[in-house]
Amino acid sequence: MPTDIEIAQAASPRPIREIAACAGIPEQALIPYGRLIAKVDPAQVPDSGRRAKLVLVTAINPTPAGEGKTTVSVGLADGMTRLGKKSMLALREPSLGPVFGMKGGATGGGYAQVLPMEEINLHFTGDIHAIGAANNLLAAMVDNHIQQGNRLGIDPRSVSWRRCLDMNDRQLRQIVSGIGGKGNGMPREDGFDITAASEVMAVFCLADSLSDLKARLARIQVARTFDGKPVTVGDIRAQGAMAALLRDALRPNLVQTIDGTPCLMHGGPFANIAHGCNSVIATKTAMRLADYVVTEAGFGADLGAEKFLDIKCRQNGIWPDAVVIVATVRALKAHGGCPKDKLTEESTDFLAKGMPNLLRHIDHIQHVWNLPVVVAINRFTSDTEAKLALLRETCAQAGAPVELCEGWAKGGEGVKELARTVMKLVDGAEKPAPSFTYPDDMPLRKKIETIATRIYHAKNVTFGAGVVRQLQKLEEEGWGACPVCIAKTQYSFSDNPKALGAPEGFTLNIRQVRLSAGAGFVVAFAGDIIAMPGLPKVPAAENIDVDEQGRITGLF
Repeated sequence: MPTDIEIAQAASPRPIREIAACAGIPEQALIPYGRLIAKVDPAQVPDSGRRAKLVLVTAINPTPAGEGKTTVSVGLADGMTRLGKKSMLALREPSLGPVFGMKGGATGGGYAQVLPMEEINLHFTGDIHAIGAANNLLAAMVDNHIQQGNRLGIDPRSVSWRRCLDMNDRQLRQIVSGIGGKGNGMPREDGFDITAASEVMAVFCLADSLSDLKARLARIQVARTFDGKPVTVGDIRAQGAMAALLRDALRPNLVQTIDGTPCLMHGGPFANIAHGCNSVIATKTAMRLADYVVTEAGFGADLGAEKFLDIKCRQNGIWPDAVVIVATVRALKAHGGCPKDKLTEESTDFLAKGMPNLLRHIDHIQHVWNLPVVVAINRFTSDTEAKLALLRETCAQAGAPVELCEGWAKGGEGVKELARTVMKLVDGAEKPAPSFTYPDDMPLRKKIETIATRIYHAKNVTFGAGVVRQLQKLEEEGWGACPVCIAKTQYSFSDNPKALGAPEGFTLNIRQVRLSAGAGFVVAFAGDIIAMPGLPKVPAAENIDVDEQGRITGLF
């Protein structure tokens, strides 16, 4: 079988102007980046009153066996296109850290891919670079303010703003900057986060306009004064320059699938640290253009879907019409304790043991967020009828229909049944009312505990030294109504990545919290999760190459 990149390179994408015309995007809204990519100016897209049905694609907790959530998202939109419907994708753009690390790119796989695959997975239109530049401009201006007289009285020991880099580089997690003499600044502890985990990325994806972006940037807190008062970007007067760097990046990127379905790919916050959703601007623009919009949230529903609903939807007045949970037989077997070398064997014992992970996600979608749900099984050749029958029967008992997804091998043609089921579920149905995990007026500590007990099924939550007082201080300073964004491992409901399946009765350990004032949420770090990943022992970068003709290999 050809690889993902070979399939992408053999495809025959249409000129992006044709894709824009089919999507109803007028010529004056299009800013081409070559033949196959364009920026879209949402202000130039007329509002016809169309409001698409919004379908959220999420998944079980990921495993090394893979789930293929983006592949299913692409295939689902393509399946709708194959059925003659006006569909559109709203997806995140890839970060170079996972591309060169372990996870790979974010354009789908096989014949359910977004094109041009190489450009998207590498530099694309430079959005993430612009976000990094804005982040680091602010860092430079904070340190320069301290160096040039420190008019605001910033305590250098309190500077909380970190630099960022769109790469996995553990060496930069904790550094000392400003050494080498007085002319090089004030020596202090410093560090880098990966760009996808930065607050600027979160702000970028939650802003609904350039003016909203600038206002959110101005609210970001970067340090405290010697007498403990917060210092904001507005105090440093950096928001205008940061917004100028982000002006062009704020316009969504128009690309296409192999089947020619339009896709707005924009923004890329991590779901295990940030809120894990594409930009609000891209989602709302797509909903004005199509009858069905397929979007996704990162990792499992305990992270991505919860944050999509409790943060993105809460802040921006949107709500999905249905949810698709992606699972694979082999990933469920992994959750049941199956050794990696036995995932393709016939036995259904491990599958039965792993099913509680999927069932718990189904239950949350149905009974916490009150949304209709469909299970999409991303099919592999080792999936026998006995395994599929057990999966269908178990999900049927939970009231969730199951459809096979063969988008990798067949493109949209292999996902038409899933598309029919999803459309039947949402067509003619009343728009579901928002149902959040917790109310706005709940104290921050209680919000964290509610997610931990209601979604993760923890028995209790412990808070590190000073964390409870920090949460109280945030409430005293007016941030108590913020949603919380829990940063934890994606591999488990718990904060222990080795606790697979559906653990319960455990203790969730919150070691620190950060205010993301511009994004409008409070981040709570659980377990050992960090905001700057490292490369694995054998990074994907070792297998990526380019030949004399400029043809890239090894990208996936």
